[in-house]
Amino acid sequence: MKAINELKFEELTLEQKIGMVTVSSVRKKADFEFTLELIKKRCVGAVWVYPFSDYDSENSMRAMREAADYPVIFITDAESGMGEYTIGRHNALGMTNSEELAYTFGKITAIEARKKGVNIVCNPLLDMANCNCACGANIRSIGCDKEIVARIAAAEAKGMHDGGVLTVGKHYPGSSTKEYIDSHMAETDSDATVEELLDYNLYPYKYLIDRGLLDGVMTRHTRFHKIDPEYPASLSKNVINIIRERLGFDGFCVTDALPMMGIVARFGKIRSKGLSIAAGNDLALVFGDPRAEFDIMRKCFDDGVYTQEELDRAVKVVLATQHKIMSLPQNAEITEEDKEMFKRINTDSIFAKADEGLSQSISKDGKHLFVVLTDIGTELDELGKIAEDTITNSWYKPEKIIEKLGSVFPDSGIYAIKEYPSRVDIARLLDKSTEYDDVVFVTYFNSAPYLGREMLSVRIISIMEAMQMTNKISTVMHFGNPYILEDLPHIPRIIVGPASTEATESAIAVLAGEYTAKGVLTYDIKLK
Repeated sequence: MKAINELKFEELTLEQKIGMVTVSSVRKKADFEFTLELIKKRCVGAVWVYPFSDYDSENSMRAMREAADYPVIFITDAESGMGEYTIGRHNALGMTNSEELAYTFGKITAIEARKKGVNIVCNPLLDMANCNCACGANIRSIGCDKEIVARIAAAEAKGMHDGGVLTVGKHYPGSSTKEYIDSHMAETDSDATVEELLDYNLYPYKYLIDRGLLDGVMTRHTRFHKIDPEYPASLSKNVINIIRERLGFDGFCVTDALPMMGIVARFGKIRSKGLSIAAGNDLALVFGDPRAEFDIMRKCFDDGVYTQEELDRAVKVVLATQHKIMSLPQNAEITEEDKEMFKRINTDSIFAKADEGLSQSISKDGKHLFVVLTDIGTELDELGKIAEDTITNSWYKPEKIIEKLGSVFPDSGIYAIKEYPSRVDIARLLDKSTEYDDVVFVTYFNSAPYLGREMLSVRIISIMEAMQMTNKISTVMHFGNPYILEDLPHIPRIIVGPASTEATESAIAVLAGEYTAKGVLTYDIKLK
């Protein structure tokens, strides 16, 4: 390993300065080879690390670290944790309402990230959940109570610092949109004013800044038209200056992914990247081929999209961040107590709500029909049994859920149904339901970019509406974004868990009366 020395601003060339503000990313061998050459020339400020890249990220990371003689920033996302330590998306922390568990999550995530060579992790997530929007941002949010979000996020950030990484609060300045829009697909819009942001959305940011726990922020692609009618936050001086001038933030700003359609549709693939530096960001998260992206950033400079003064300002912030990395602790380790605490997150986040007079559980020896949702690619036979499981996400495992339900509730029936069932599937299920005392639905939603509004299919909702005409459904056990339950008719018992395999197992234990749910919803679900 080479000796690491900090770069001096006055010695940097124009090429090196442009490299300092351009986040390089490695997805294939050619990306790695070009980025490695840039590092050797001291022309990279930061590298985006893909934990699950198609390319050999472990060996490429090692090679890049060994080639660097200055403190390169290695940055990644880890909202659900790192390596073998993962939780059910980010709202699991909010549902535990535990600073102790949030601290443990932050510490373990940091240690695992550090082992991979990462020194900055884009956590904690500071977006305020919007109870009027069933978009993916909500499942990722700690909640909608600004004081709870601030408290839980601060504990997580403290754990991250103690574990040896810098923090990035996202997505600045917080979510205020009331639309069912995915910013990967289109620009989102908010009518929040500066004062409203300071009072609500930015409360967690100030809370962390005042405690020295916020090292960076990731700027979002939402246009706050009352603050800047032309540019979204990620390209807006007006919006970025709020945290700088009103809250005294002196850390770095990195954009959210600039290829998202929330940017590209209006500002193009080239000019938008230069505009990000002109607006006050210090790192442009450009993604794509590093060679092409470096040329784009140089072209934007040559075309005057961002100035020498704006470039120099950003470079100085990047160098200051690299300096801060040098002082990170490197000796923290994961203890057995930490491991046990971490396991509790997926269990303690299970939430249960029942009508007055009802318990969280149902009888083990009752005659229930469990309807288990599967994805559209799963092969089912005419009896509603899984013939071939082709579900693509890794945490929701319908076959294991069915096996567990069958062992815990031996006198009950189980019927699997696709998220988009045919009319024959629906007719069979409705007929089957008449043979049982009640119906328990097991549903899920696997949040992902470019899915737009998150909701159960209209066909599944119609089935549940039809059954509730005779109050047939006693329970819905749901995993993932809870907002989508608001499309449903009233159901007397609801159990909600985060998107994790461990949560599905714990929720079944709650339903069977083997465990009392401890989780709290970070907002109140209002069924029809």
